[in-house]
Amino acid sequence: MGVYRIAVFASGEGSNFQALAEAADAGKLGKAEIALLVCDKPSAPVVGRAGRLGIPAFLFQPKDYESREAYERVIVEQLEAHGVDLVVLAGYMRLLTPVIVEKFSRRLINIHPSLLPAFPGKDAIRQALAYGVKVSGVTVHFVDEGMDTGPIIAQAAIPIASGETPESFAQAVHAVERELYPEVVSWFAQGRVKLEGRQVTIGE
Repeated sequence: MGVYRIAVFASGEGSNFQALAEAADAGKLGKAEIALLVCDKPSAPVVGRAGRLGIPAFLFQPKDYESREAYERVIVEQLEAHGVDLVVLAGYMRLLTPVIVEKFSRRLINIHPSLLPAFPGKDAIRQALAYGVKVSGVTVHFVDEGMDTGPIIAQAAIPIASGETPESFAQAVHAVERELYPEVVSWFAQGRVKLEGRQVTIGE
């Protein structure tokens, strides 16, 4: 089996992008490597991270295109040109259209800072704290046409301490994300992820 090529979509700091890159360098991604960064904000810090790591980046500004579908068609061309096997969303702040979702069906994943289906969408950490739950966490899931509605691949629970703030809990969430996401990507690279209906199983 050859190298398993992933593309990471990110819009911001890129901490999960960095964690994936470091895991790949350490041989912890099961023969996976980051083949491409896709970023909708050319000035985002993640772009600098990619540059320092020598990882190619496709940068674009949505306002330069007539529609979301228009720039996604260009993205698909880039993904195919780089031989991408798996698309990994890591802080990419735009909903995807069927242009990408259908093209990469079962090969498109996201990480979300709550235990889905609780607290989908934006500000999940603030949502959880405002609701008063005692446990939240992190979910890695397949992406479909909905908002954080795809089949769940893996979850990790994190207790919410008394007096927790959005900032302090975000640190705990990000620490778990940086461990869980590379592990899940390694499962894909090893061909261990099976999906039937909404049920995801991880084979040996």
